[in-house]
Amino acid sequence: MQKVNIGIVGGAGYTGGELLRVLLRHPNAHISFVHSTSNAGELVSKVHADLVGDTDLKFASELDQNIDVLFLCVGHGDAKKFLAANEIKASIKIIDLSQDFRLASTSHIGDRAFVYGLPELQRDAIKNAGNIANPGCFATAIQLGLLPLAAKGLLNDVYTTGITGSTGAGQGLAATSHFSWRANNIQAYKTLQHQHLHEISQSLAQLQGNQNAEVNFVPWRGDFTRGIFVTSVVTCDLSTEAVYELYNAYYEAHPFTHVSKNNIDLKQVVNTNKCLIHIEKQGNKLAIHSAIDNLLKGAVGQAVQNMNLIFELEETTGLHLKANYF
Repeated sequence: MQKVNIGIVGGAGYTGGELLRVLLRHPNAHISFVHSTSNAGELVSKVHADLVGDTDLKFASELDQNIDVLFLCVGHGDAKKFLAANEIKASIKIIDLSQDFRLASTSHIGDRAFVYGLPELQRDAIKNAGNIANPGCFATAIQLGLLPLAAKGLLNDVYTTGITGSTGAGQGLAATSHFSWRANNIQAYKTLQHQHLHEISQSLAQLQGNQNAEVNFVPWRGDFTRGIFVTSVVTCDLSTEAVYELYNAYYEAHPFTHVSKNNIDLKQVVNTNKCLIHIEKQGNKLAIHSAIDNLLKGAVGQAVQNMNLIFELEETTGLHLKANYF
């Protein structure tokens, strides 16, 4: 069986821990090292206590370059700094989970070029990529709700609201990430100026061939740990049935995005790499609901999906995960 030798940088955070959980159960994955300067020499399971009994890996302070792919699970801005400070062999694929290389204008560093890693948008380009810029979590949920309409040139102004769990803010403590603040509380933030708007606009323009689709986005902080639920409202003259046919045709070949005629809820996708989509229509207004797990389809699951594509593995390998429905 083909084995992919893997290095992880930034293994102590939420995305690093989630990546370990997925890769330890991936039949083709061999984790060569987990890099963390602050935890060097400590058992990985000391930081990620749910992995006790699953692995004897320890955090490393050195970079082993005898690997096939390097996952960067570092903060925004830190991936670029890391690659500037560390010379990584050209033969090593890099999958970056930060926002540093997602835009065409920032997709290069030195001789490395990054391909935007949304499989439902450009799976063939991912298969041939040397490096991947993994999409943002809100960006993934919003785009998957809109791509079929954009592919037909049917998008104009889009009005989107979305709510995310506390893990979307990362592991570092902040006033709005404390349990005592989150409990029984919600809040709008970064209204109409969220950083993921740039990559969303880039993708929609790529599909439509123009810049007509302006996304007006209000994100919310929610009183739960993981998951994203998004609703986008657009003007559309197609019938509901015609819209469902359009969405089913677009996602027919994509194993993780499913279109449901029944109402969807967040518990259906938490702990999975799925995106669920439900559509409602009143008059000429179309509401597209989309739900994902921010740490999986919105981050780590999608990164592993991209790894599978790059190394010519079955796209779903290691990603048959059960929802935490109860």
